[in-house]
Amino acid sequence: MVSRPSLSEDAYVRSGAEQTAVKILVVGHFAVGKTTLIGSLSEITPLSTEEHMTSLSESVDDLKGVQGKTTTTVALDFGRLTLSERIVLYLFGSPGQQRFVNLWDDMARGALGALILVDPERLADSFEVMDLIETYGLDFAVAINAFDGGAEHTPEAVREALDLLPDTPVVTIDARDKKSSVNALITMVRYLQKRAALEHA
Repeated sequence: MVSRPSLSEDAYVRSGAEQTAVKILVVGHFAVGKTTLIGSLSEITPLSTEEHMTSLSESVDDLKGVQGKTTTTVALDFGRLTLSERIVLYLFGSPGQQRFVNLWDDMARGALGALILVDPERLADSFEVMDLIETYGLDFAVAINAFDGGAEHTPEAVREALDLLPDTPVVTIDARDKKSSVNALITMVRYLQKRAALEHA
């Protein structure tokens, strides 16, 4: 279990509080839109470790449903987003493939929570990622990345399919759209605040 700093409601709402840096993981299975989301959100030029996919990767990466994908993250993505005068988010995006799972120990250290991106057409691919997040003891919210041309899936249907707890936030986003992605992060931060308040009650 990776230790993480405490999060209190006071850190966000106390008058005169200093700006609080919050480390958030952006995770999900292969080709779900993590790099796109961080790129659309970051107020700085995002750090990206995308590399062109080669013929060697075709034998290990499942390209079903994402045949047009030509690049993949091989280490991490990083971006920064200031939500308010008091809250600045540092976003760390993880690679989606199992062969990069050894990077998670460092990425999860100090994180307060995770935004899990899911493709509603490939929900089964999300279970492995969710298991990792739960292993590290991180609270999380789920963002359904609505892909062009895909069938519509309600948050309630996705919640049931993923067997989520009733209070776990589930939102629908377009990872290319900053407004919807920001709303997902705000929803998650509010959830973290609520969880922290309950832990300190």
